[in-house]
Amino acid sequence: MVKTGFKNIFLFLIILIFNNILANIYAQNLSENKALTDTATVGDTLKVTPEQLQAVVESKAENIRNDIPKKMTYLNRKAQVKYQDMQIDADYISIDWNKSLIFARGELDSLGRIKTPAVADQGGKKYEYDEFTYNIKTRQAIAFNARTEESEGVIIAERTKKYNDSVFYMRRGKYTTDEYFIQKKDTIADYYLLAPNIKLIKGKDKSQVITGPIQLYVEQVPTPLVMPFAILPFSDKRSAGILIPSFGEREDVGFFLNSLGYYQPIGDHFDLKILADIYTKGSWTLRPEVNYKKNYRYTGNFSADIGTTIRGIKGLSDYSKTGTYRIAWRHQQDAKANPFLTFAASVDVVSNKFYNNTVNNNYAFNQNNLNAQQNSSVSVVKRFLTLPVTITGTSSYSQNFSTGLADLKLPVLNVAINQFYLFKPKTGIRQGLLENITVNTGLNFNNYVQTNENELFTGAMWDKMQTGLKNNIVLGTNTTIAKYFTFSLNANVDNALTTKSLSRAYNPVTNTVEDTFNKKITGYSSFSTGASLQTVLYGMLNFKRSSAVQAIRHMMTPQIGFTYSPDFSAPGFGYYKNYYNDRGEMTPYSIFDRGIIGSPNSGLVQALSFSINNNLEMKVKSKNDSVGTRKIKIFESLNFNTNYNFAAPSNRWSIFSFNGQTTIFEKLNINTGLNLEPYEITFEPGENIGVRTENFGHFSVQGFNAQLSYPLSSDIFKKKDAEDISKKYTKKGEIRNENYYFDEDNYSQFSQPWTLNINAQYSYTRSLTRFGNKMASIGLDGSIKLTPYWNITGNLYYDVISKEIATTQLGFSRDQRSFTINFNWIPYGPYKVYDFFIGIKANILRDALKYKDRSINQPNAPF
Repeated sequence: MVKTGFKNIFLFLIILIFNNILANIYAQNLSENKALTDTATVGDTLKVTPEQLQAVVESKAENIRNDIPKKMTYLNRKAQVKYQDMQIDADYISIDWNKSLIFARGELDSLGRIKTPAVADQGGKKYEYDEFTYNIKTRQAIAFNARTEESEGVIIAERTKKYNDSVFYMRRGKYTTDEYFIQKKDTIADYYLLAPNIKLIKGKDKSQVITGPIQLYVEQVPTPLVMPFAILPFSDKRSAGILIPSFGEREDVGFFLNSLGYYQPIGDHFDLKILADIYTKGSWTLRPEVNYKKNYRYTGNFSADIGTTIRGIKGLSDYSKTGTYRIAWRHQQDAKANPFLTFAASVDVVSNKFYNNTVNNNYAFNQNNLNAQQNSSVSVVKRFLTLPVTITGTSSYSQNFSTGLADLKLPVLNVAINQFYLFKPKTGIRQGLLENITVNTGLNFNNYVQTNENELFTGAMWDKMQTGLKNNIVLGTNTTIAKYFTFSLNANVDNALTTKSLSRAYNPVTNTVEDTFNKKITGYSSFSTGASLQTVLYGMLNFKRSSAVQAIRHMMTPQIGFTYSPDFSAPGFGYYKNYYNDRGEMTPYSIFDRGIIGSPNSGLVQALSFSINNNLEMKVKSKNDSVGTRKIKIFESLNFNTNYNFAAPSNRWSIFSFNGQTTIFEKLNINTGLNLEPYEITFEPGENIGVRTENFGHFSVQGFNAQLSYPLSSDIFKKKDAEDISKKYTKKGEIRNENYYFDEDNYSQFSQPWTLNINAQYSYTRSLTRFGNKMASIGLDGSIKLTPYWNITGNLYYDVISKEIATTQLGFSRDQRSFTINFNWIPYGPYKVYDFFIGIKANILRDALKYKDRSINQPNAPF
């Protein structure tokens, strides 16, 4: 059978050679002007018996030579061979029919180096080689300097063996996602992963690379990042992978690796991420996190932060070892899932000294270490299609780090009735006070306790828990009087029940006031009502047409109101009692003090309130506006309010309050507030707390605050008539992915955008004390893009009172084409730390070498 096959091959070769000679003679006879040539392009078809090959081998080239004794075919210049789904294009191809081997080589330059590689195309996938040997029968191949594109990257290996259509083995392979290198705009990749041995497994839907030891090279320089193995998944699906850490140094705990970990998908709806922070002085943190998501239903995650912080040297006085923990749960329901039933959770429970002791640098960079309180809540909201009722159930947990106490509400149930009109007409527009009466009502059921970490869910906590039930009814209406005045009426009714009431007494032995809670159900009902009259006044001051200021408009909104509330501290109600203090004075107190349902008003209220809201604008000439003028806000708001209580036995005037907000030069934002005490305050010798007298007219500042912010940017100083850069510079070229214009000295020209926010705040509070408290600070935060690929961000806050730097932070980032370098630094404060990170930008490596872009200005940003 073998001999017969060789005879057939020999016969076919003779026929093909004879046909080639006839074809050349026929082509010469078509035109006498054509010269005789031995290099005409020829298309061959070689059909082999089924015992040898499974398909036809097709070949063509500018020059074809057959060596019949050696059973060889040589193709030169623009050579091509096709067999089944394989197509080989090269400058030189030889076919050994005896061994069924195809050898292909790329085009050589004058020095004998490959300048144009050979290309093999199989199933629509292209591979480039310097040299390539392919076995037609076994479909195995060996290639040198092979270049294979997979997903977003490319693999270049010194030697590649194709075992079958699905498995490739490579020696000294490099993988990179450098876009310029892939597009052959650059001959050197800006980074690559180098592995001595690589196995490429190709599947129908996905492929993957499995390597032995692998090392990261940046600009051809080896980095310390070496992994014992790597699995690179070439698929759109999530895949497991190592999470690359950042590294740096923190003054109190030493050098570190931050966020070293592993990522593992679990099914279609879950994934697991485990991170670790390791410090040279012994501190550590373990941070597992489980994320879950179901499309159009819900999304969320569970996370924990457990670790130990070690400071100082063991055996010395500055040594400390502190355990910390944090447990968090986030759940959010998709709005489309169920509009009538919504569940949400934001649970964040931490140890009391967590933020002051954790070695997770994320909290320092995001300034979470300044948190004074941590809040958690879980809520369920039920709505109805036909009923105007909304039921909300919540549970909340609030931690105060300064006091060490926690507030727990478990559970809180609120039933709200949608607002409705009591006497709404069947047709037409509502008119008059009666038809405009609205009713808002609801029921609130609350369980509350204040405790510490050691008492959580113990008998002591349940013993201190209070339960309350409260109903609130609000009625309101309004109408227009004399076209320009709005008259409003309102009434408010509260009904409340609680399981505990307060008894207060002075203990002369301990010289303290002692509170005792009585376990009995008690409650109260309270009532208040009010009326108000409001209008809007306008004033306009016009100037000459030639004046720069065209007009000034003043809008004033005055309002006067009256409020009435009975004296619920009267003995007949039983809501208030008295005790004798340390000076033997009878002092009133409410039995609902320190409770969860509030207390009814003490003292008769017959108060007349006054308020005036102002808005002041100016119209000026403008050449840039289409109408020739533009508006400038002098005061967006300037408000004043106070009230006078006719029923008060003394000090009938309340504090005079002023507040304003404006923008100067369209950029400088100013917010101010001022509280004036209208009565004279006197102090006893040695006393720090003053007493309000009846001497009216001695105004004193009891509080003042001002906040200023001024955002600056390069756009503000950019000349609107600036010459277009394309007209100013004629030279144009490309640097990386960007087009640039160049000056006469061949320096690239580009913009350098920057931002700078200036913040200042000052506050003064006195509140009847002899000496007030002051707080003043100045802050700067901004960014500048030195080049299109260098970015610097930072902030600085200075405490004017203590004359110290409060916080400061600097961040540098460098875009290296296919990866990013980040450096963050906190040079001052309790957490002096720097953090360095290199992250690959390609999506394919965000699973294998997990990288997430970080921002020091983004709260709770993951690193």
